[in-house]
Amino acid sequence: MAEEAILGYLENHEEIADSGEFAATRGIDHNDVVNVIKSLHGFRYIEAQDIKREAWVLTDEGKKYTAEGSPEVQLFLAVPPEGSISKDELQKMFDPSVFKIGCSQAGKNKWVEMGKQVSRKVQHVEDKVKDLLLRIQDGQAIDKDGINALKARKLIVSQTWKGYSLRKGPNYAPKRKKVATDLTRENLQRGDWKELEFKEYNFNAKGQPAEAGHLHPLLKVRKQLKDIFLQMGFEEMPTNNFVESSFWNFDALFQPQQHPARDSHDTFFLKAPSTTRTLPEDYVERVKCVHESGGYGSRGYGYEWKREEANKNLLRTHTTAVSSRMLYVLAQKPFAPKKYFSIDRVFRNEAVDRTHLAEFHQIEGLVCDRGLTLGDLIGVLHDFFSRLGMSKLRFKPAYNPYTEPSMEIFSYHEGLGKWVEIGNSGMFRPEMLLPMGLPEDVRVIAWGLSLERPTMILYGIDNIRDLFGHKVDLDLIKRNPVCRIGIN
Repeated sequence: MAEEAILGYLENHEEIADSGEFAATRGIDHNDVVNVIKSLHGFRYIEAQDIKREAWVLTDEGKKYTAEGSPEVQLFLAVPPEGSISKDELQKMFDPSVFKIGCSQAGKNKWVEMGKQVSRKVQHVEDKVKDLLLRIQDGQAIDKDGINALKARKLIVSQTWKGYSLRKGPNYAPKRKKVATDLTRENLQRGDWKELEFKEYNFNAKGQPAEAGHLHPLLKVRKQLKDIFLQMGFEEMPTNNFVESSFWNFDALFQPQQHPARDSHDTFFLKAPSTTRTLPEDYVERVKCVHESGGYGSRGYGYEWKREEANKNLLRTHTTAVSSRMLYVLAQKPFAPKKYFSIDRVFRNEAVDRTHLAEFHQIEGLVCDRGLTLGDLIGVLHDFFSRLGMSKLRFKPAYNPYTEPSMEIFSYHEGLGKWVEIGNSGMFRPEMLLPMGLPEDVRVIAWGLSLERPTMILYGIDNIRDLFGHKVDLDLIKRNPVCRIGIN
């Protein structure tokens, strides 16, 4: 309809001076006219020139006053013509904002006497504000003082209107000729292909974007972290066992059996199979002894160690259970220094909230060599985190059952303007390493952090459920290309 109107009008007229007026006189939506103009201009049926006009339109508050009157007039009319009304009674008749504005403007205009009692100072007033608003609403012009007064009260706002003036183009025709986009089998059979005019092929046009898979933010950050470990010469540990025995998850790490982490409120224990089948018996005996009575310079915990507790199966609560297995295997061979890392899921019986889930990913790195010190650990941490863009580090003493000394790791976040905790670290205790059979001069330095926390900081996500789980926004994954880590 809009296309026929435009081409038909230009057949007998030199130009359409204003597309807005043209659309209004013919009862056509201006947006439809604009879409047709762009199409006809592209095929050179018409030439179009931009038109811009500044116009004033009413705000929601302004529209309200055109229907109900300005607050000052509403307040004036509520005051009895004779006598007075208490201010408290008058206030109950209006919304707080209307009453406040009404009092201010009516007092400024000297229409009413304001005190505990409110009375009229004049008998008749004109609602000039409403009149001005109605004139603007009808498209009438008003003077500069009126505009400034309404603008100061935020009853009108400026709006830019965009339209076009139109003339015939080099390819003008009273009716658009339909061009064929495809040569079909029917065209060939009928023979009408000889008369068809085909649309020009645009070799520069981009095709429809191909729908393809996208990496989840966690996978992108995980890939970069893995690359950093490999660049530093680390070897990835196998982490395909989500189910572990309490022995490898707790006991081998010198974590006492009465530790709160072993409670069902903190750990997911399995019903079937509820216990492990095999454990290295000689190693189990050495672990039992160090728990009960100590050794290697330790007094132990002084309690009766129970095998049935160690046999219980659970969903691993940390990837350090994998580290304990790997170190035990390493101890059974002639010693050679090793650097291991892992990035995988762990499970804890947490109450789900914006920062906690029952499953998450843990990143862990460890270095095993002779004569390592706390200074080596700090040096490795600076090297590792600087590759993530975290050059400002601080360390705070902490406690872990299987590391001593232990340190929490903090990095300064330029965006947040504060120090944030990014991980935990320490040196594995002799009570953990020596029962495995490692040489006495071998030390292991280790650190760990979650994968979710740096990813949430990087992507500006403040609720972990928006990152991991069934509530993930798939558009977030599509919108974000492969990322570069660096929180400072």
